[in-house]
Amino acid sequence: MSKMDLTRRGVMKTGAVAGAGLAVPTIFTAGSASAFVNEPTGGSVTLGFNVPQSGPYADEGADELRAYELAVEHLNGGGDGGMMSTFSSKTLDGTGIMGKKVEYVTGDTQTKSDAARASAKSMIEKDGAIMITGGSSSGVAVAVQALCQEAGVIFMAGLTHSNDTTGKDKKANGFRHFFNSYMSGAALAPVLANAYGTDRKAYHLTADYNWGYTTEEAITSATEAMGWETVETVKTPLAATDFSAYITPVLQSDADVLVLNHYGGNMVNSLTNAVQFGLRERIVNGKQFEIVVPLYSRLMARGAGENVKGIYGSTNWHWSLPDEGSKAFVKSFGTKYGFPPSQAAHTCYVQTMLYADAVQRAGSFNPCAVVEALEGFEFDGLGNGPTLYRAGDHQCFKDVLVVRGKENPTSEFDLLEIVEITPAGQVTYPVDHPQFAGGALGNCNPGA
Repeated sequence: MSKMDLTRRGVMKTGAVAGAGLAVPTIFTAGSASAFVNEPTGGSVTLGFNVPQSGPYADEGADELRAYELAVEHLNGGGDGGMMSTFSSKTLDGTGIMGKKVEYVTGDTQTKSDAARASAKSMIEKDGAIMITGGSSSGVAVAVQALCQEAGVIFMAGLTHSNDTTGKDKKANGFRHFFNSYMSGAALAPVLANAYGTDRKAYHLTADYNWGYTTEEAITSATEAMGWETVETVKTPLAATDFSAYITPVLQSDADVLVLNHYGGNMVNSLTNAVQFGLRERIVNGKQFEIVVPLYSRLMARGAGENVKGIYGSTNWHWSLPDEGSKAFVKSFGTKYGFPPSQAAHTCYVQTMLYADAVQRAGSFNPCAVVEALEGFEFDGLGNGPTLYRAGDHQCFKDVLVVRGKENPTSEFDLLEIVEITPAGQVTYPVDHPQFAGGALGNCNPGA
């Protein structure tokens, strides 16, 4: 959707706006040593859901918003409770958060950092949001995370895959459940070596912003370590819809693999153009030409249709996982919306539950208490198996899925198959790993 619905069943707090930030003073509580920004004083608490409702990642944004609405319903005691029953922490009971009814406001990031910051600023200053979450662009996530650090509210990142989010741009008030570029490279490389061999020449097309850069770095590093040669890396505009001009030089190179460091509508369009140009039928260097998509989603697979068949990639979660948490979430989401959730929906639902649980365990909405509750938190039952929110960088560590486009899908939702579940240990790295160098976590900011 492109505009907010301010009448939705009374759970959205009136007054939400997207767009330019307003010069309204931040809401502070009465002066005291324990005061913090937007401390809830009545019977409700407001969360801010900042998602791309327009732009190249709008499909992900729509699914994120569905998941957020479902999470609010479950927190307030509606529906079947979803993953609250499978979550290893048992503090959530359907009575809101700390006994306060959960309300929410939304904004449209437009997949643009400036618009996302303005939207988040308005939700904090005008609507009293105590936590901001959402986004499907790492550029947006980094920008909004920095704003939340300055404002003194918690940022529970949505779909952001760039190393920078918990690397050089990490912040004490920010937390990421989604996996990252390094993890994709670490999980994919062994599978690609087994499938395509170690003597390959790769050509990269890369979205021209920080997610693209770190994904290109992670994949080139991981594949070169196993013997592949990187013959070319080319940046492409995030706003591009026709990639024909970028595909032609691939045909003129000696590359036998094309890596599409693209996401959302970009990946759908670039993959479609690559197939139209006959890349998948080519034989180069005596080998069948192959295409790799480092970061996959069900929504992208649906958009690209038959073009995804046989193509490898990685993903944070998939609705076909058989664990109890995943099954509970798929059932709840499917009952409400009529189709299975995407990985974007999953991570956003989980982040909302993790925030609510941290407040409950801390016994306070104070962001510094929430930070303390989340740092080093180990949990299970939310669809990814045993998971750690590492204290040193606020990155979640869990298993990573390597997937491939199905050759014989049974429906428009059954387009990807899991070929390997890479254990968390294989994708874990030290906080000071070179791909995450620079920047300091800093200290929690309660804002008051």
